[in-house]
Amino acid sequence: MLGLPDSITVALFDLDGVLTETAVLHRKAWKKAFDAFLAARAGGADHADFVEFTDQDYLDYVDGRPREDGVRAFLASRGIDDVDPQTVTAIGNGKNDMFLVSLAEDGGQAYPGSVRYLEAARDAGLRIAVVTSSKNGAAVLDAADLSKFVEVRVDGLDIVSKGLNGKPAPDSFLLGAEQMGVRPAAAAVFEDALSGIQAGAAGAFGYVVGVDRVGGGQAEAMRAAGADIVVTDLDELLPA
Repeated sequence: MLGLPDSITVALFDLDGVLTETAVLHRKAWKKAFDAFLAARAGGADHADFVEFTDQDYLDYVDGRPREDGVRAFLASRGIDDVDPQTVTAIGNGKNDMFLVSLAEDGGQAYPGSVRYLEAARDAGLRIAVVTSSKNGAAVLDAADLSKFVEVRVDGLDIVSKGLNGKPAPDSFLLGAEQMGVRPAAAAVFEDALSGIQAGAAGAFGYVVGVDRVGGGQAEAMRAAGADIVVTDLDELLPA
């Protein structure tokens, strides 16, 4: 059904980059936040010690992770281990403030192919949940007019309130399956982040769909991380 094994009755979708075009807003906000921190630490953006935050940094260390986990992972990649928890929180909150401004200005557009897939899933009786590390899940779903499709939402607020480990741990997806009343084997995970694909594989979910919107070897990395199939848009899974 819809490009999935017959045993699948529930779809667990990541949000940013899978259903909505908001991943680019996150990436730009992270770049501004990290570049400001790195420039201040180096003594200016024109200093020889300043090395900017890159798109690859976003994919490798931040994409799909809870906010403060992403901050710590990126700083560790640069060998920065002398930052206190308050600074980690401040970087993450600064990024979030910039993201919310961009969301208000640009809106949260849904990918047309994702909307078609959600409509087909609803019509076919495939139940839909959203599992995102973002604390802005409700705002993004509403901005993109997607809340009407979603039976259950697990987001960054749930991860914090329930003390869950963030992706690449499977905890948030497992909670989504639990709230939908199914075993992981009956649920498919849809992810654009390597950390999310790793979470789907670690949770022994019935099927893991990688959504590659960046190219450049990402599809191969997704398969290596545990994706059963990789598509560039969800409507590739629909019948011709």
